[in-house]
Amino acid sequence: MIRVYAFKWVPSFAQGLVRDLRVRWALEEAGQPYEEVLIGFGADQASPEYRELQPFGQVPAYEEDGLALFESGAIVLRIAARSEALMPHDGAARAKAMQWVFAAINSIEPHVQQMAFILGFYKDEEWAKLRRPSALEIAERRLDQLAERLGDKPFLEEGGFTVGDLMMTSVLRIGNSCGLLDRRPTLSAYVARCESRPAFQKALADQLRPFAENAPPAAA
Repeated sequence: MIRVYAFKWVPSFAQGLVRDLRVRWALEEAGQPYEEVLIGFGADQASPEYRELQPFGQVPAYEEDGLALFESGAIVLRIAARSEALMPHDGAARAKAMQWVFAAINSIEPHVQQMAFILGFYKDEEWAKLRRPSALEIAERRLDQLAERLGDKPFLEEGGFTVGDLMMTSVLRIGNSCGLLDRRPTLSAYVARCESRPAFQKALADQLRPFAENAPPAAA
């Protein structure tokens, strides 16, 4: 049985964006059942047992028949490699799907994640206020380049939805959460198209459920 490690609760601004969602979504697209293992902040993350699975104490971690993996991109590619629902059979098409996984993680995610931090975690810090204009310029340029490449295609490549779209959508949802897609209808429509997939809807519901069940009591 596949086991996916995820947080039992996160603050509301992070719900629906934690990276185990990418793994859950890939497993749903591939039709692979899995067991979720929920961990808490602090002691659970820092335990020697969990650090053996995930040396940085983050989520997700993944176990399958003695194989342990960390990093969402590596895990998703492992799942996709055995599913034609995510990875085309043709060698050239597989390579193109994989290139978009790396483009999402390397060319887009660092910039949208930085904006999410600047506009969220650190919005009142002086350094964040100084960094915001240049960080926003870079993020917007990358998003405009992506929108230009996508054009009027429904997905990144002509052959249809692949693991590349899964990972790119997961990254763009971070940008969407902080308003970066508001003036980019091509990307907004692309994200909505991918989010409408039943596998995504199932994965999202499964991630959100324990957050509601384990929410801390409201302050009096």
